Amino acid sequence: MKKKVFSLLLAGMLTFSMGTTAYATEDAIADMQAQKQQAEAGLAQTQANIDSLQSKKQELENYLSDLNTQYEDLTNAISELSIQAGEKENELKQLHTELKKAKKALNKQYDDMKLRIQYMYENGGTSALETLLSSKDLSEFLNNAESVAKISQYDRTMLEKCENLQNTIKDQETTAEEEKAAIDQLLEERAAKQQEVQNLAASTSDNISSYVSQISASQEEAAALTAEINNADNSIAQLVQQAEEEKAAREAAQAQAEAEAAAAQEQDAEENSDDYEEDTDSYEEDSSDSQDSSETEESEDTSEDSGDSTDEDTYEENEEDSYEEDSDSSGSEDTSDSSASEDSQASSDNSSGQGKYLGNFTLTAYCNCAQCCGTAGNLTASGTVPTAGRTVAMAGVPFGTQLLINGNVYTVEDLGTPYGHVDIYCDSHSEALSFGLQSAEVYQLN
Repeated sequence: MKKKVFSLLLAGMLTFSMGTTAYATEDAIADMQAQKQQAEAGLAQTQANIDSLQSKKQELENYLSDLNTQYEDLTNAISELSIQAGEKENELKQLHTELKKAKKALNKQYDDMKLRIQYMYENGGTSALETLLSSKDLSEFLNNAESVAKISQYDRTMLEKCENLQNTIKDQETTAEEEKAAIDQLLEERAAKQQEVQNLAASTSDNISSYVSQISASQEEAAALTAEINNADNSIAQLVQQAEEEKAAREAAQAQAEAEAAAAQEQDAEENSDDYEEDTDSYEEDSSDSQDSSETEESEDTSEDSGDSTDEDTYEENEEDSYEEDSDSSGSEDTSDSSASEDSQASSDNSSGQGKYLGNFTLTAYCNCAQCCGTAGNLTASGTVPTAGRTVAMAGVPFGTQLLINGNVYTVEDLGTPYGHVDIYCDSHSEALSFGLQSAEVYQLN
């Protein structure tokens, strides 16, 4: 009896101790999963920040490229205008030289004409008349008259020609000066614009460098969070394995304790049976002695009979207590067996309905775009076309493994996520973003 009680007490202590350990392990798994989820949320936020910084950096790089193009165009324009300005300067110098020559020719023609007029005036104008009158005949006279007229017309023509040339050169010089002034104005404007573009390019380069530093810091943070997630996955896997080992040890200890309790109960039953036989033999002996006693010893016989009666009552009480104890033990054992049978039946029904329980996993979503996969339009790692409502990505299990998640059946067809994390395929990037970060109970169906 004491052995049975001790066995039951030991089984209870083992069950309580292992149950406490199991609860501690489950709490550790829950805490680690919470830390992992927090790290994943931080990683998602950090990645979103990196994407935003990358987008702004790309915009600035495009703007800087435009500024560099503008700077190059302005440099070429300034160079071309400088050439034009030099050409106009040379043209002005040449026109100035030509103008000097035209003025000199005009002055010479004017001086020659003045000398002829002075000669004619000093000779009283008789020279031309004498030339005409000295003509031998009419033909010579006409020739001489024509010659005098031609000389006068030549002087006038040459004078007008020199004046026109001078005026033309002055006009050309004025036009060249205006054109050069316009070129110089353009040079100043282009030079100012070039300086402005140069300043903008320098400022944009500084902003790009700032974004590069921010992206680098965010990438380091993302790497740290990724390492934290990987460590959490490893810890969760170890804790899950520990929980399974503890469960197996608990079940083995419980089975051993139950076996020891059953053995103790059987031994107690055998001991009670032996005690019953001994009490029966003793009772029969006492009865025989009582009958052979002398009548003179009636008082002693009476006393002995009273003693025998007491022994018989004691035996009946012991037998009754033993029977009730055995009944209680048997009833308790039957109840325990019935409860164990019901739990086993319930576990069997749960396993057959939902498959093997894997744990509470983290759920995210992805699509077949360049942002999610690097390049768009790829097949899965298993070579299949990803399909919404079927395709998921998870490491640690073979391709083709079917998972039951929130009442839906999915097939592992892609890699990219550690064990304990399921990435569900969506048709669009907006659906993947709206899915967010979730958690759910996951069961393996095959």
